[in-house]
Amino acid sequence: MSQSRNPAAAHLDPYRLDPEDILEPPVGLGNILRKIGPGIVLAASIVGSGELIATTALGAKVGYTMLWLVVVSCLIKSVVQAFLGRYVIARAETGLDAVNHIPGPRGRHINWVVFAWAVMAFLVLFQIAAMYIGVSQVMFQVTTVPVWAWVLVFWALTLVLLLGGGYERMERLAMVKVGLFTLITLLAAVLLINSPAFSIADVAQGFSFQLPTEGMAIAIAVFGITGVGATELYIYTYWCVEKGYARYTGPYQNSDAWRRRARGWVHVMNVDVLFSMVIYTVATVAFYLLGAGILHAAGQVPSGAEMIPVLSRIYTQTLGGWARYLFYIGAIVILFGTIVAATAGHARMFSDLMRVLGHYRPEDLRARNRWRDIFVVVLTIIPVTMFWIFGQAPVQMVIWGGMAQAAMLPIISSAALYLYYRHMRRSLEAPGWMVALLWIAVVFIIAFVVPSLATELKKMFG
Repeated sequence: MSQSRNPAAAHLDPYRLDPEDILEPPVGLGNILRKIGPGIVLAASIVGSGELIATTALGAKVGYTMLWLVVVSCLIKSVVQAFLGRYVIARAETGLDAVNHIPGPRGRHINWVVFAWAVMAFLVLFQIAAMYIGVSQVMFQVTTVPVWAWVLVFWALTLVLLLGGGYERMERLAMVKVGLFTLITLLAAVLLINSPAFSIADVAQGFSFQLPTEGMAIAIAVFGITGVGATELYIYTYWCVEKGYARYTGPYQNSDAWRRRARGWVHVMNVDVLFSMVIYTVATVAFYLLGAGILHAAGQVPSGAEMIPVLSRIYTQTLGGWARYLFYIGAIVILFGTIVAATAGHARMFSDLMRVLGHYRPEDLRARNRWRDIFVVVLTIIPVTMFWIFGQAPVQMVIWGGMAQAAMLPIISSAALYLYYRHMRRSLEAPGWMVALLWIAVVFIIAFVVPSLATELKKMFG
C-alpha cells in the first residue's frame, strides 16, 4: 500500500477510492495548513449576502441587541460541519448519500430529507439573485451602466469561471477572495473602533440574550445564513471529497494503518473547519457591528435600489467620501466571489442528485462533470430570471433564502447526530466533549429555529 500519492492520482475521479491514491496525513501545523482548503472554499461562499447584506441590515434595524445570535450562529454550526466532515472520511459518501440514510418517507430513490434539500436549494437561489443585484448595483454606481446590463455581464463571467472547472480552480479563486475580504474586514474593524458610535458598553449589551421586538424575520434569516448555513453544511461534504480527505484515507480496512490515516485526515479536516470558522466569524461580527454602530444610529436600513448606497455609508461616514470606492471594491469581491463559490457547490450537489436518481453510474466521471456543467448553466439562469421578477427587493430576497436555510437547520443538524450514532465507524468515534458540543448545537438550533420560525410564519400568513 503506497505511502505517498501516485503522481497520476491527480487525474483520478475524486469520488472514487483507489489504493493507488492513498496518502499519509501530514504531521505538524505547517504541513497540516498546506492540506486545508474545503473550509476556505466554503468561507468564500459564506461571506456574501448573509454578512454584507442580511447581517448588516439586522444590525441597522435592531442595533447591538442580536450580536449574541450572530456569534452563536457562527460557532455552533461549525460543530455540525465537523461531524459531517468526519462522516465523509469514515464512509466515503457524499452529502446526499449520507442524508438519504435518514428514516422516514421516501420515493424510489430519495427520502424526504433529500427532497427538502432540493426545495431549500431552489429558495436559496433568491439569495444568489440578490447578490447579482448587489454587485450590479455597485457597478451602476461606478459606471451608470444599467443594473440589468451588469447582471448579464456577471452571469457570463460566472459561466466562464465555472464551466469545466474542477476543485483546484475553485480553491485558487477562494484563496484570492478570502485574502481580499480578510483585509477588508480588518479595515472594517478599524473603522468601527474609531467610530464615535462604538462603545464597549453597547457591545456588552449585545450579549444580554434578548430577542428584538421587530426585525425577527431578518434575525431568523441571519441565523440561517451566517456562519455555515444549511446549504453550506451539505456542500462542505463535497469539497471534502474533492479535496481528497476520504480518497487519501483509502478504501476501508479493519487495520491499524487505515485507522491511523483516518484519524489523521479527520484532524486535518478539524483544523480546516476551525480555520474557516475564525475567518467567517470575524467577518460576520465586523459587518454586524458596523450596521449596528453606524447605520442603526443614523436610522438607515438598506433596502431596494438604495441597498448599496446605504451600505456604503458604513465606510463614508467614518473615512469620508473617498472610502465609497473602497467599499465598492470590497462589495464586488464579496458578492461576486460568493456567487461563483455557491454556484459551484450547488452544481456539484445537483449533479450528484442525478446519480442518486439513477441517471448515471457512480464511476462515470464524465457524466458527473457533464451534469455539473449543465447545472452551472441552470443555476445561473434561474437567479438571473429572478432578478427580472423580484429585482426591486434584494434584501427581502436574502431574507426568503435565509429563512429557508433556517428551516433546514434542525433537519441537517439532527441528521448529523443520527449518522454519528447509527453509521459512524467505531474507530472514528469523536471525543466525548465533541459529542457533547454536537448535542448542544442540535438542541439550540431546534429550540431557537422551530418556535421562532413558526411564530414568524404565523405573522406572515396568519
